Amino acid sequence: MIGTLLAKDLRRAGRNPLPWIVYLIIPLCITGMLGLTFGGRAEKNQLGQIHVALVDEDQSLLTKVLRGAIQQGFTNEYLAPVVLERAAAEREIRAGHLSGAVVIPAHFTRDYLLGNAPASLELIKNPAQSIHPAVLEEASGVVVTALNALARNFQADFPEWRALLDGRGDGPQVARLVEQTGNKLKAIGKYLNPPLIGYDRNKAPTDPASGGPAFNMFAYLLAGMMGMFLLFEAANGMNDLQQELRLHTFARYQTLHSRVLPFLAGKMVFTVVLLLLCAAIMLGGGALIFHIHWQQPLALAGLVLAYAGFGAALMAVLVALMTDERQANVLATITAMALGLAGGCAFPAEQLPVFLRENITYHLPSYWFANAVRQLQTGGSEALWRLPILKLLLVSGALTALASWLFRRRFQSGRQA
Repeated sequence: MIGTLLAKDLRRAGRNPLPWIVYLIIPLCITGMLGLTFGGRAEKNQLGQIHVALVDEDQSLLTKVLRGAIQQGFTNEYLAPVVLERAAAEREIRAGHLSGAVVIPAHFTRDYLLGNAPASLELIKNPAQSIHPAVLEEASGVVVTALNALARNFQADFPEWRALLDGRGDGPQVARLVEQTGNKLKAIGKYLNPPLIGYDRNKAPTDPASGGPAFNMFAYLLAGMMGMFLLFEAANGMNDLQQELRLHTFARYQTLHSRVLPFLAGKMVFTVVLLLLCAAIMLGGGALIFHIHWQQPLALAGLVLAYAGFGAALMAVLVALMTDERQANVLATITAMALGLAGGCAFPAEQLPVFLRENITYHLPSYWFANAVRQLQTGGSEALWRLPILKLLLVSGALTALASWLFRRRFQSGRQA
C-alpha cells in the first residue's frame, strides 16, 4: 500500500517541481554569497595584512632607526606599516585606507629611559573597522608589557644608555654597558630560553583530495543552510497531506481502513524521499560549485536520512494540529525558520545569546544535524554523528506516533479541513 501511495505522490510532485526547485536554489545561492564574502577556504592568513601608520613625534635616535627599518621594507604576513605625519595618518584613517596609527609622542624615549615622567604610546583606531583595530590594540598591549618588563629589569642602566644615545659616551663606557646588559640577560636566560610557558600551533587537518586545509567555509555554511531549508522542503512535502485533507481523500481512506498510520507513513515516506533527493542535489551541487570534499559520506547519508525523517514527522504533527491549510503553511514556515535560527544553522551557535545557547540551541534537532555535519568535515569521531542520528530517530518516532494519534482523534471528532 505504501508503495502505491508513494508512486502516486511522486507522479504528482513531478508535474509541479517548481516549489522544490526554489528551495534548492536558495540555500546554494546564500552559501555562495556568504562564502565569497568571508572567504571560502582557510588560507594561510585569513586575517589579511593590517595597514597601520607609525607617527614619530619623538624624533629620537631610536625612533629614527625604527623609521628607517620600516621605510626599508619592514613588513610581514600580518603587518603593513607606513611612516606618516599625524595629519596624513588621520586622513588615511578617515578614508578607510588604514586600520589605525601608532603615535610615539614627543620626549617618549627620554621619559622612558630616565623614568622621570610616565611614558605612553598613543593608538588611533579606525572606527569603521572592527577586527584589525582590535588586533592592533592587543598588539600594542603586548608591546607596552614588554617595555614595562625591560624597564623593571634594566632601569638602573637606562640613564647611561640615554647618555650614549645623546652622544655623550665613550668606547669603554659602551663596552661596560654591553657587558652589564649581557650579564643580566644571561641571568634571566633560564626563564627566557626555553620559556617556561609556550604553546603549540596545531595545523588544520589536510584534505587528502586537494592537499589543502579540510575546513571549507562553503561546507560550513551549506551544512547550516541544509539544516534550515530541508525543513522548508519538508513543509512543502506535507502540503500534499493538506490537499488530501481538503479534498477529503484522507477521509474516504478512513472509510475503508481503520488505521491512520499506513496513509500517514506513505506521505512521510514521500516527503523523506524528496528530501533525500534535495539533499543529494545540495551536497552534489556544493561539491561541484564550491569544490567541497564531503568527509565520511556514509555517516553523512545517515545524518541526512535521520534528519529527513524528523522533518517529515514534525511537519505531519503541524498539519494534524491546524485545520486551516493557510494557517498550517504559516506555522510550518515559522517553525522551520525558528529551528534554523535558534539551532545555529544561519549563525554559529557560539555567537547566539548565552541563555538561548545554553537552554535551547543544544537541545534542538536542527543543531544536532548541522553541528554533526560540520564536525564530520573536521574529522570528528564516530560518537559525534552516531548519537545525533540516534536522537533524531527517537524524536522522529515520537513525532510520528503523536501525528497518528492527532489524526485519529481528528477524524473521530469529525473535524475536517
